[in-house]
Amino acid sequence: MNVRPDATAPIGVFDSGVGGLSVLRALQAQLPNEQFVYYADTAFCPYGGRDIAAIRARAETVSAELIAAGVKLIVVACNTATIAAIAHLRARFDLPFVGMEPGVKPAAVASRSRHIGVLATVSSLAGERFQALVDAHARGVTVHTRACSGWVEWVESGDLTSVACDTMLRGDVQPLLDAHCDVLVLGCTHFPFLVPALREVVGPDVELLDTGPAVARQVERVLMAADARNDSTVRGGVTWRCSGSAETFRQQRWMLGFGEGQPGLQAR
Repeated sequence: MNVRPDATAPIGVFDSGVGGLSVLRALQAQLPNEQFVYYADTAFCPYGGRDIAAIRARAETVSAELIAAGVKLIVVACNTATIAAIAHLRARFDLPFVGMEPGVKPAAVASRSRHIGVLATVSSLAGERFQALVDAHARGVTVHTRACSGWVEWVESGDLTSVACDTMLRGDVQPLLDAHCDVLVLGCTHFPFLVPALREVVGPDVELLDTGPAVARQVERVLMAADARNDSTVRGGVTWRCSGSAETFRQQRWMLGFGEGQPGLQAR
């Protein structure tokens, strides 16, 4: 940034729906005094089945709205949107963007079996960016991938404990367990909300790797480098925006523990 931003300005966070709330949770834990504007592009959720041009167009539209709201940095809290659009966004807008990528590197370091699994959407696993990540960080480790169709929609529905949800998870995860994967990378920001159900499937000895905390640490580094961290002693809050039904989005937040008045979150 050429000009020091207002440190009290909010941080923008966006995703196609509620998955980015898992990243927001990590951001609030790392940066409790920051203000946030969270944008759920629910009218266009999920991004995973859309072509790159459509995802890029939505990412630009949402980013422009967040910038108009006065944010000082934008977190692209979606692996699919990061792959499709973050380079375009950085070229288009003059403020920092922090994106997501599957945690192949930390998974490779943590694995004892030398087999890791990556659970993600079809769009996140396709193309050169993911393969470059594997080539750079998974030498000596076999990477098994699973395109998890329907997981995003399941989280959006808030039904995370049903027998049908368990059956879906087991169908996708069991091949990775059979391949001796001892670390499973959650390659979509929706998937951390499935951790309790996944834990029942994989047992206690398989690590479930969520990249949200690493992204939060990177946001803090970017803010500190720009002298833009909010040093207020007052806990920050969240302003909510969405492109679809505001009432549906409110209900989704409540089901996932982000409703007004719930512990650990201030909202407005």
